Amino acid sequence: MSSVSDGRRTRLMALQRLAIQTGRQDFDARHPDLAFSPVVALICAYEEEANLGAVLARVPATACGLAVTPLVVVDGGDDATDQVAKEAGAVTFVFPTNLGHGVALRVGYDLCVTGGARYVVTLDADGQNDPAEIETMLQPLVDDDADFVVASRRLGVDQTSDSYRKLGVKWFSWLMNLLTGSHLTDTSNGYRALRVSMLSDVAPRLEQDQYQTAELLITAMSRGWRVTERPTVWHERASGQSKKGGNLVYGLRYAAVIVATWRRERSLGGGLGLGLGRGRGFSARG
Repeated sequence: MSSVSDGRRTRLMALQRLAIQTGRQDFDARHPDLAFSPVVALICAYEEEANLGAVLARVPATACGLAVTPLVVVDGGDDATDQVAKEAGAVTFVFPTNLGHGVALRVGYDLCVTGGARYVVTLDADGQNDPAEIETMLQPLVDDDADFVVASRRLGVDQTSDSYRKLGVKWFSWLMNLLTGSHLTDTSNGYRALRVSMLSDVAPRLEQDQYQTAELLITAMSRGWRVTERPTVWHERASGQSKKGGNLVYGLRYAAVIVATWRRERSLGGGLGLGLGRGRGFSARG
């Protein structure tokens, strides 16, 4: 049974690499010798044609005095998300099939590292994150007060009405703080500002195809990078439905990623707390 499972995973990984390679060949043909501006607004989108245009229209041309380039990784799908991104003038990478949000983010991180960006701000394509707050997210990086900034709807304003999701935000934060010794209020928020030098160190360790926020955050903390939060407004999805699944499925899978990543990083000698809130401080690397 194990050999059958391993063989299936090997085939899936080979197909994933082929899909990424196909997307990269198309990207290189459309964007030869691309060099990014200092800041990249990275959006991974799966069937978000109805929402993406409005999000891209609000991405500022500059933030903290630095030029901003919107980069959209289109995670497959059957709608016109890729066309919307291209017509809006975004740099666009298109997967030929759906590979998962985590895979799309890893490809986006790699593009930012190799393309010469200094900072990356990730935000959702569905309108729940306000691009006007990119400067708020970016400022601690520019001021060299942090390497990783997480948006917090609990410190800011949560305009959504799903009480189960709100409870989940608190529970995920409690669990991660318990395991890592951190003191964060919103550990499942995809609105993040990241130093590219940190991504160069952390991204090669990432494995998750979905629910990557937890994996990225725990890995960064285990590597000693400085993490902080900034209050933001969390809006209702502009239209359509979340692709993350129902609350129970999402919650169980997200919690599993938190625990699995914590175990992995501890086994690799990461500098995480020992549980029960007994973590050491997190300081800058390099």
